[in-house]
Amino acid sequence: MMFPFSKTPNPEVFLLGKLPNKGKESLPIYMGEVGPVWLYPQAPLDCVVADPKKGSKMYGLKSYIEYQVTPNTTNRAVNHRYKHFDWLYERLLEKFGSAVPIPCLPDKQITGRFDDEFIKMRMERLQGWMSRMCRHPVVCESEVFQLFINYKDERDWKVGKRKAEKDEIMGPMIFFTIEPEAPDLEPIEVEQKCEMYSRFTKTMDDGVKDLLNVGNLHWKRCTGPLQKEYQKIGKAFQNLSSVFTTSGYTGESTLTEALTATGRTYEEIAEIVASQPKQDLHFLLETNNEYKGLLGCFPDTLGVHKAAIEKWKEADRLVAMNKISPQDKVTMAKRLSVMSYSLQAEMNHFHSNRIYDYNRVMRLYLEQQVTFYETIAEKLRQALSQYQEL
Repeated sequence: MMFPFSKTPNPEVFLLGKLPNKGKESLPIYMGEVGPVWLYPQAPLDCVVADPKKGSKMYGLKSYIEYQVTPNTTNRAVNHRYKHFDWLYERLLEKFGSAVPIPCLPDKQITGRFDDEFIKMRMERLQGWMSRMCRHPVVCESEVFQLFINYKDERDWKVGKRKAEKDEIMGPMIFFTIEPEAPDLEPIEVEQKCEMYSRFTKTMDDGVKDLLNVGNLHWKRCTGPLQKEYQKIGKAFQNLSSVFTTSGYTGESTLTEALTATGRTYEEIAEIVASQPKQDLHFLLETNNEYKGLLGCFPDTLGVHKAAIEKWKEADRLVAMNKISPQDKVTMAKRLSVMSYSLQAEMNHFHSNRIYDYNRVMRLYLEQQVTFYETIAEKLRQALSQYQEL
């Protein structure tokens, strides 16, 4: 029987369901230094999304953009349209969403789809999404993801798609494939960990949104009021220089030339200020946008675990009503433990990626900020050098 994935999947299909025929699917969890961890592939997977090309079908009546996706495992490119990425997202969400938060793709757009700037932005965001999926040990090793990056020809793609769409191990059923090499946990401990992760992801979500708001406001200031302020200062210095030249006094040419140069310097600084967000703030905001999308998935994933905990709490009542047996209650506790190990493995994966991503993007941001201020300081030093010491 196939259990369709919904926004609030029913964990009963795992807690009280019969073990399905899971074939070769197995998701082992090991105890590492930080606690439960997924099994990571020996060689990291990565994919490059590049070379967007416009295509058409229906005798040119319908146009689309196709991207080349090249995995580092084969260095052989496969072609995909946005709708193919969307299909992959839906499959991953249906299959793994109860255990693994699957972030959304960049938004669909009806108008302006073929503008160069939009295509560049979409490709950059698809690259970010693919890189994140490649780094997830469960997703990147899955049959559907491997099909997406490695299909041989059109027939192989269509056959693989049909198979993926008939997959029965999806939603909470995915927990049947998880095999933790660790002793069972007490349900109370399971609940405490779930609450801890829920609080952290909610607080981080608030922090990420705050940084996005502040960053976007700063970007607008750099390309709006701040740029204009520096331009006004530059014009004011040049106007003052023009006034001075009307005095007829022969000994002030050095001063007026220096004032004019200073005015031009501030106009140059205005342009540097306006272009700077693309050099540093852009990458910081894109990383936060990615995490905003990822964190937005956690309430649904955690909701499956919370619903399972609540179901286990009803176990004694269900036994008393003869709706389940005492052995069913024991089974529920064991399976709740499996869900907890998967949640802990997922959070450990999330934390390690979070530390890596924010360390990398903050280094880049601050390096660019240092260069930015050093460039401005050098321009001001050059302007200063034109004035005589009296």
